Amino acid sequence: MNRDRLLVVCLWTLLALGASVYAADNQVGTWKVNVTKSKYDPASLTPKSTTVKTEAITGGVKSTVDNVDADGKTLHYGYTAKYDGKAVPVKGDPNRDSTSWKKIDEYSFEQVNRKNDKVTTTTRVVYARDGKSRTATTTGTNPQGQKVNNVVVWEKQ
Repeated sequence: MNRDRLLVVCLWTLLALGASVYAADNQVGTWKVNVTKSKYDPASLTPKSTTVKTEAITGGVKSTVDNVDADGKTLHYGYTAKYDGKAVPVKGDPNRDSTSWKKIDEYSFEQVNRKNDKVTTTTRVVYARDGKSRTATTTGTNPQGQKVNNVVVWEKQ
């Protein structure tokens, strides 16, 4: 009887560990920019709204973005990236044609964007411990040659 009980405890422990590893990716979910809490520099690039839906894949994420820019133009783009720092294509975003992701720790990630194989911006994404918000700090130069220094607050939907 003790052996059966030990087997059940071991199986439950393995299931719990497996679930926690899967749930540990804070990026997973639907996120929306809180424009009023965010700071875009240059301010002329402040979007009217941005929503990203992120799904887990083995070792990374699949992200789909819907954006309404400052002029009211809608953009829809996406990518699938592993946390290995290798560039992957971004389809539909005029500001970049590739991106790469690295997981720094459980609550922080680094994203590097490129246009024509040249690094344009780097973003550090930090998740709140409660999982309800994240702050993305982006620096670099956009493809139009403007310096970028954004602090964007996202809220989980």
